[in-house]
Amino acid sequence: MVYTWSCAKKYLSEKAFKSLSETIKNGGKLNPGIADEVAEAMKKWAISKGATHFTHWFQPLTGLTAEKHDSFNQLDGEGSVVQKFSGEALIQGEPDASSFPSGGLRPTFEARGYTGWDPTSPAFIKEGANSATLCIPTYFVGWKGEALDKKTPLLRSMKALSIQAERLAKLLGIKCTQKAYATLGGEQEYFLIDREFYYQRVDLLQTGRTLFGKEPAKHQQLADHYFGAIKSRVMAFMEDLDREMWKLGAPVTTRHNEVAPGQYEIAPIFENQNLAVDHNMLCMEVMQKVAERHGLACLLHEKPFAGVNGSGKHCNWSVTGPDGKNWLSPGDNPHENERFLVMLCAVIKAVDKYAGFLRAAIASAGNDHRLGSHEAPPAIISIYLGDQLMDIIEQIEKGGAKSAKQGGTLEVGVDSLPTLPRHASDRNRTSPFAFTGAKFEFRAVGSNQTLSGPNVVLNTIVADVLDEICTELEKTGKKDTDKAVQKILKNIIKEHKRVIFNGDNYTEEWVKEAKKRGLLNLKTTPEALKELKSKEAFEVFERQKVLNKTELQSRYDIYQETYETIIRYEADLAANMARTLIVPAAIEYANVLAENVKSVESITKGKSSSTRKLLKEVSGLTEDAISAAEKLESVAKGNDTVKTRKAMADLRGAVDSLEGLVPAEIWPLPSYAEMLFIS
Repeated sequence: MVYTWSCAKKYLSEKAFKSLSETIKNGGKLNPGIADEVAEAMKKWAISKGATHFTHWFQPLTGLTAEKHDSFNQLDGEGSVVQKFSGEALIQGEPDASSFPSGGLRPTFEARGYTGWDPTSPAFIKEGANSATLCIPTYFVGWKGEALDKKTPLLRSMKALSIQAERLAKLLGIKCTQKAYATLGGEQEYFLIDREFYYQRVDLLQTGRTLFGKEPAKHQQLADHYFGAIKSRVMAFMEDLDREMWKLGAPVTTRHNEVAPGQYEIAPIFENQNLAVDHNMLCMEVMQKVAERHGLACLLHEKPFAGVNGSGKHCNWSVTGPDGKNWLSPGDNPHENERFLVMLCAVIKAVDKYAGFLRAAIASAGNDHRLGSHEAPPAIISIYLGDQLMDIIEQIEKGGAKSAKQGGTLEVGVDSLPTLPRHASDRNRTSPFAFTGAKFEFRAVGSNQTLSGPNVVLNTIVADVLDEICTELEKTGKKDTDKAVQKILKNIIKEHKRVIFNGDNYTEEWVKEAKKRGLLNLKTTPEALKELKSKEAFEVFERQKVLNKTELQSRYDIYQETYETIIRYEADLAANMARTLIVPAAIEYANVLAENVKSVESITKGKSSSTRKLLKEVSGLTEDAISAAEKLESVAKGNDTVKTRKAMADLRGAVDSLEGLVPAEIWPLPSYAEMLFIS
């Protein structure tokens, strides 16, 4: 269901195919002379797959995808219908730009916006119940060219990184045979619950997470769900999902149970960053559709259930250089691999110097519930390198790397079992930004976030540091390049090694140590987002031509407003649920207890002390819940998100305590035990 190269070649003339190939491979502009032929070819292919409509598929600043369908059908003026698709319709669309979040880039009375074809991401077919739609990946900009989407800055940042990588290659004497580009693999975690439970939880329906819920006696303490045997119903979902994703050209490869009960993960084969982002956006959409088909609900919120692991989206990032090789692959002798060492040190400096930007890129109301918990890295951005690279870094700091630690082999102690090759370094699952072999894994990204945001930041800050390195190298003669490289790397390590931490990021000791080192600890979204308003942020993103000051300011405004809106409607819903669902159930049970006390005591002529105690406890907690709901409603009106979240937590405390007392047949919501284990 993807318009691949072989499809294009089949439907296009040799001349048009060659021209389109050059556009995609070298990043040039599409020849307008072939636009109609390209569109006609794509239409013929789409119709052969059952398509009746086409759409410009884009990624506005909602963090979701958007589409408006147009039919291929047109009147021919003689009472008949013909199917047409012009080059103009392929290349440019015009959706209303006023109703999407724009942070002031597009006032309501100025509605014009444009979607433009991204030929580097192939078109694909979405199948409906009775027909299909041709989806054309596009970017989305305003009338003045301002970026109104997630794709435009991503493509700009990829270009910035490519320019600096090619510049560095020439300085290091590396032959350039292609465009450099970033690669990406996004591991996607998610929960599955029975759809009937989902429909019974208004909080899940409206917010994606449970606002109330008592922790079950057994959850993930034994870690018996992790990598365990996959239940038949879940396996059927996974098999169906794999088929759907491969049809759409998204190369998924891994599936398994995650740590929390009801939690799972899917991961792709790594690919060009732009494609990887598009495919992950598709994956999130398809997961929910396939789940519905199987009577399940797919939950993508970062923390749908309190007390158990939340879900992340691990961002595995690397760079393929203009020589076609992975520049973050150490090779057998990483201490001698110059391009690797330069790239490694560039990343170290970028992450340390611009840690606030990375933290802002993964900031959201949902991720605030997850970061710093026992299953996710803390809000402190640090780098894990492992023993081998740490040893090399220390050697460079002292004057130059001469050797590298080797992994060796593992002896299991059983003669019939083969020895296993051992990596030179262990892995660290607590680090937010860890080197994991031939890539860096940014583990702090939230499960329902687009991968575009953090990758825009990664590309931009690394490009900026490479820019600095190249500028320094250009000041030296060609004969002195190696010495200049060694000096630059030594200085980077001395100045920025504070960001490297190979220990346990979950400990309180690390929080104290990070503070001593001067590392940022931006615990909440409002704290983190302020980093986007700094003078340094405006300068870096403008210097690399990724986002101008107005565009970056708009992102801050949108993300801050989104955060405040989510907190506000979660508070409104929590108070409403308490008043209309929880309190009535608690009062019903209190009445049952009161009647029981009256009946028993009238017969026994004695006091039912235990029942009276239970009645008192239920009545007291009911009063607490009513008071907490009133306070929450009052606090929420003041738009103080800190106080509002505290009031929500107080209400939840009373409600969750009540759930532990009120009988299951009276309690109005499915329990955690039911949702997490009945699947």
